[in-house]
Amino acid sequence: MSYALITGASKGIGKALAYNLAARKLNLILVARSEDLLNTISADLRQQHKVDVQFLCVDLAEQNAAETISEWVSKKNIAINILINNAGYGLSGNFEKYTAVAHAEMIQVNMASLVKLTSLCLPILKQQQQSYILNIASAAAYQAVPYLSTYAASKSFVVSFSRALQYELRNTNVSVTCVSPGGTDTDFGERANIGVRAIKAGKKLNMNADEVASIAIKSMFKKKREVIVGFINKLGAFLVWLTPKVLSEKVAANLYK
Repeated sequence: MSYALITGASKGIGKALAYNLAARKLNLILVARSEDLLNTISADLRQQHKVDVQFLCVDLAEQNAAETISEWVSKKNIAINILINNAGYGLSGNFEKYTAVAHAEMIQVNMASLVKLTSLCLPILKQQQQSYILNIASAAAYQAVPYLSTYAASKSFVVSFSRALQYELRNTNVSVTCVSPGGTDTDFGERANIGVRAIKAGKKLNMNADEVASIAIKSMFKKKREVIVGFINKLGAFLVWLTPKVLSEKVAANLYK
């Protein structure tokens, strides 16, 4: 019996990914910080879709979070054939607005825990007939974003890491897909302290979390390498590549300042 392990699974895109996979009759391991939310979602998924759902309450900002997850999986002797690195958050505003600890914790969640968990799970994934790694990045990964600097840079890392890992694993049973959503109807903006102007502008173009999850899962199973979700976001990434960096950065700065 194989399982899909999803980080950041208690809300937003992570929760939508869990429901999408459960509807496909796949067993799940849900990882997030909130035990209450995980317990509620797990019970609902079991009842609705008749699949086995287990959960683990872990804060991926902790240095040893990935090891905690890996040890838990090992003790239960669980086979994983899907790893979805979805957990992540942002901090908006002046770089100096946040402490070094705040920046380090976000980097730990968005980058370090993702890499460590991938490394620790890869031997298990390789033991299965076919396995998948799905990394959730962001449309912000395709340019420097003033006032969202560390977040955008961390997501650029996720894209670059995913592309390189996919190449290294191209002749194995493990495929790697990186999906970059744009604005999505989640609590990302509130947690990131994004200004009202940016949130209002984004709501006009926001996608539904279920729609993003559906595209992500389909892309994963099709073994696509890199996907930017939504036409507007694809166009935006192209325009950023086409225009001078100073111009695209000025536009982004005016939005998030």
